[in-house]
Amino acid sequence: MPAPKPYHRLGSLVPNRFIPPKGQKKVYLPNFTLTLLRTPFAPPNYATFIVPLNTNKFDIKDYLYQLYGVEVISVRSYIKQAKVRQDKPSARLPKPNRWYRPSATKRMTIEMPASAPFVWPSPPEDFKPWDKDMHETAVKEREAERKAVGPDAKRNPKGDGKTLRQQAEELLSGKKAWRPGWVDWDVTGRVRGDVGAQVEI
Repeated sequence: MPAPKPYHRLGSLVPNRFIPPKGQKKVYLPNFTLTLLRTPFAPPNYATFIVPLNTNKFDIKDYLYQLYGVEVISVRSYIKQAKVRQDKPSARLPKPNRWYRPSATKRMTIEMPASAPFVWPSPPEDFKPWDKDMHETAVKEREAERKAVGPDAKRNPKGDGKTLRQQAEELLSGKKAWRPGWVDWDVTGRVRGDVGAQVEI
């Protein structure tokens, strides 16, 4: 009895059990970006990426194999929908009852061989080469400026100035002498050089 042929009856050259080729898709200057996420609770042979919505499992397999020589055993993907918000993000003042859903994000988790695990490097303890303190200061200043010009600015007074009650208590207790505002300005509208000196009225 002859052995069965590994091809279909229609004479096609496609075998019955099709195995997709690995690393045969040529990509020149890809116009997409893969973002590797830090997953501390995942096993060392698993890695998660944020990929474009039109990326499939074969693309990420060929991409990792051709550029980094990483063999991928399996790929799991899912699309994470964004939360619904009011109006578009580019709007200055969000309008009520105009709902908008931002673009969804697609994530892929790959499984690598156990013989070649990937371990994230430990985070650095000294962030001075990256000016982390300056970055955090700039973020705080932008947040304070946003609150100062936002719709709730009147409800949140500035914390760098004294309130009228504190100024009145200082005047009544004698800690500070009263000084009219016109004393600090000359006829031309410029600030005088002796601002802060004691002036008797």
